[in-house]
Amino acid sequence: MASLAITWLGHSAFILRTPGGKTVLVDPWYTGNPSFPEHAKPTKADLILVSHGHSDHITDAAAMAKATGAPVVGIWEVTSWLGTKGVQHVEPMNKGGTIHVQGLRVTMTEAVHSSSFDDHGIVYLGEPAGYVVKLENGQTIYFAGDTALFGDMKLIGELYKPDIAFLPIGDRFTMGPDTAAMAAQWLGVKQVVPMHWGTFPLLTGTPDQLIRNLAGTGIQVLELKPGETAE
Repeated sequence: MASLAITWLGHSAFILRTPGGKTVLVDPWYTGNPSFPEHAKPTKADLILVSHGHSDHITDAAAMAKATGAPVVGIWEVTSWLGTKGVQHVEPMNKGGTIHVQGLRVTMTEAVHSSSFDDHGIVYLGEPAGYVVKLENGQTIYFAGDTALFGDMKLIGELYKPDIAFLPIGDRFTMGPDTAAMAAQWLGVKQVVPMHWGTFPLLTGTPDQLIRNLAGTGIQVLELKPGETAE
């Protein structure tokens, strides 16, 4: 069985190619994303995960779902809203719940942030969330979404024992590198993929700062450039 392949598309958008050959899009934001490399735009998907309703995470979710036929996993309000945009295959869930979809075990977790979309007026889209995904080979990843540091990350580590954490580090709207480093240690992960950084000048946190804050912990930082893939 192949290993997990991670492609960063800028900000918090990723393509994950699972060991079982599934293509998972996470927080698809391509239109208007200044970090997005157009040549890397995905053309297929087996599953789409949406963490919350802000435009820098959900803008292209409906278009990608309709183009690929992939089911979209999200909190109830997000999937209901996507249904009004013509998305027919959704997998609504809520925090603490687990579903099995496309051969993957997906659990929705807490995130400390907000969630809304300007759809000719601000629309409330439920609460933000994160995901724990158990892959076909037993490897487990934690996608935190946009969040502050919160104490139950220790519980996420205890319950699910993730191997890799995708953590925001940009600061101001999410954790910064210092608190993301604390999160990585609480989670007990071997590797961190930094996200939600470098897109705009207001996001001042950097992977170098995260690396310094993790010095001596043995936790690896996987720093990707937009469009780059690591396996």
